[in-house]
Amino acid sequence: MKEYELTVVFSPEIPEEEIGNEVERVGQLVTQRGGEITGDINRWGRRKLAYPIRRFREGNYILAHFKMEPGKTRDLETNLEKNEGILRHLLVRLDD
Repeated sequence: MKEYELTVVFSPEIPEEEIGNEVERVGQLVTQRGGEITGDINRWGRRKLAYPIRRFREGNYILAHFKMEPGKTRDLETNLEKNEGILRHLLVRLDD
């Protein structure tokens, strides 16, 4: 299994009290594909975006580290792209 870092930007329209549920769903997407969250999922909170995305100027950021088989990452990214509440995501494989 390889180590990955996932950064997700959620829509600011999602209420603060529901962000925890969205973070949990991202964790479930990883574990359902045989992945393993290593450490905590860091919530960075609401931050200004560098440029507007879907007319939004702010987003709620999270950062997660996990291990997963390389062949399963495409399915993970497809599901992240389908989620209407996610403005952007970045999945990076960490060096060994």
